[in-house]
Amino acid sequence: TAPVVTWLGHVSILLQVAGLNILMDPTLARAAGPYGRFGAPRRVPAPLQPAELPPIDVVLISHNHYDHLCDGTIRGLIAAGQRPKFFVPVGLRAWFDQRGIEHVTEMNWWDTLPLGDALRVHFTPAQHWSRRTPWDTNASLWGGYAIEWLRPEAPAWRFLFPGDTGYSNDFKTIRQRIGPIDFLALPIGAYLPRDFMKPMHVNPIDAVQLMQDLEARQAMGVHWGTFMLTQETFDQPPRDLAAALEARGLPQERVWLMKHGETRAIPLD
Repeated sequence: TAPVVTWLGHVSILLQVAGLNILMDPTLARAAGPYGRFGAPRRVPAPLQPAELPPIDVVLISHNHYDHLCDGTIRGLIAAGQRPKFFVPVGLRAWFDQRGIEHVTEMNWWDTLPLGDALRVHFTPAQHWSRRTPWDTNASLWGGYAIEWLRPEAPAWRFLFPGDTGYSNDFKTIRQRIGPIDFLALPIGAYLPRDFMKPMHVNPIDAVQLMQDLEARQAMGVHWGTFMLTQETFDQPPRDLAAALEARGLPQERVWLMKHGETRAIPLD
């Protein structure tokens, strides 16, 4: 069965593959900030609330920023009776311990762990940082997750959720160590002003290079169109992405721009 992906806005993704429901950086609150009530307001309503999610087997958290680790959404998930396995960067388990949340596994860069019988997850490096309060800068790690589906009698299928990142050689290394990526959640927003944002957030030009470094067959755009975090207008990332793809001679459909709440099957060939 083909994997299925749903975009829940910003970087929040539901991936359904090999019989598991895998949720990434769920951020469904009204704002990207403390308690989901303060900070950058959500400009497009969340397509669903935590209680409306299907049974979640695994939650992946890329790093400790409010627009990726959302207190309100995690609380809502637990309140709805969900008991997924959480995978988090080294240093972040304490946040879950404080809330009495169990089944939390910390990962360091290049760690690999099984997810059920047919899947494994790799924690991959990125060029970013973490902070939730003035006192915990870089107290926990950051990164992305490569999910590998080990199919019987077929080549492995690979999905990469890189988390937040500036452009670096990490993606060439990921390609070398894990293999080419079949489907990529590609960050395309929150990149202006460039002199300030360049080290931590790719712009669409960098994003297309990142995609090529990974030899990614197909991508979907994330990290845009949801919260007003930076100076570019809401519709600028798709326009800049279109120009970047055209400049490299790549088809526009190489990067899906999905609607909030949209679900698509990912072709396997």
